[in-house]
Amino acid sequence: MKEDRYSPGLEGIIAAETRISFLDTEHEEIVIRGYNLLELIRKVSYEAVVGLLLDEKLPDGSRQRELSQAMVQAPVPAPVYDILRKLPASMHAMDRLRTAVSALAGFDPEANSTSPESERLRAPRMIGQIAQIVANLTHIAEGREPQGFFPEYSFSENFLRAIVRRDVSAPEVRAFEQSLIAYVEHELPNSTFAARVVASTLSDAYGALTSAVASLKGPLHGGANEAVMYMLLEAKDVSGLDQLIRRKLSQKERIMGFGHRVYMRRMDPRAQLLKEVLHELISARGEGQVYADMCQRGEDIMRTEKGLYPNLDYYAAPVYYLLGIPIELYTPIFFAARSAGLLAHIIEQHRENRLYRPRVLYTGPRGLSI
Repeated sequence: MKEDRYSPGLEGIIAAETRISFLDTEHEEIVIRGYNLLELIRKVSYEAVVGLLLDEKLPDGSRQRELSQAMVQAPVPAPVYDILRKLPASMHAMDRLRTAVSALAGFDPEANSTSPESERLRAPRMIGQIAQIVANLTHIAEGREPQGFFPEYSFSENFLRAIVRRDVSAPEVRAFEQSLIAYVEHELPNSTFAARVVASTLSDAYGALTSAVASLKGPLHGGANEAVMYMLLEAKDVSGLDQLIRRKLSQKERIMGFGHRVYMRRMDPRAQLLKEVLHELISARGEGQVYADMCQRGEDIMRTEKGLYPNLDYYAAPVYYLLGIPIELYTPIFFAARSAGLLAHIIEQHRENRLYRPRVLYTGPRGLSI
């Protein structure tokens, strides 16, 4: 009998066949439905990428307007906000988000449908509802009323406005939108795998998304952007960051925002683009250069000392901070942006389903008797 291969963490194991995305590490390219993600970030809107993920082609003007309308005019049921009000404000934002995503199912009469076409039609509304919930998490926890989205603004502008509750400039909106597209889809990380595993049981999209929120909360996956910003704030300046990182390295502590299971010894292409976005935002605002300088110093130290390069979270963190976004929302925003990619995977899983049921390499005792 052939011995089955065991790979800790399923590293290098192909667990799904997909038409959605692929990380071509040899060419340093992230492929989304045939397009280079970096080109999409630079040239199209978030709504256009949502259309690409759901329809397998870039939308024309009419379809893009349809998607935008569905995402912006998707009200969150009032009882979902009531549930959030009852949760402790001290509860982690991702835990509150997980509860709210699960609760949304109770207000969707087709929640239990796993028909791929039904899920595709509902997806834009779900993306819009999740974004509104994320935008209002901190406001509700601090006793303010939730704010909905407005038809006169794009999805990305609505999302940012609802979070910061002020007028926002075009450069700010574009920086935020580029970050959303950077986060939108990334092949088969833990949260996407979790969603596909749950979907493979023919559970509904809300259940699969709830599992993805739980996965993304972990600091080894989605929580790194928060940790990066706390590190920068603790350091205060370039000299402080130099000392902080070297102290952590000497104590063999993990430096969040560096290294990636797939990219290993090269820079995440999304990180390089968000680095550009950070510089553009600083130029437009006329402030914040210290964060770019700190990030560059941290990048230089980690490359020299450990041969590690930044991932997306490393440069997304200061972008969000300069936009005035509460740190506790960094990972929920990651999830809101990724919800489009997750839904594409859930739909694909339901279209060509096979239940996930791996085996184990047993290392315990045998032959015991009472």
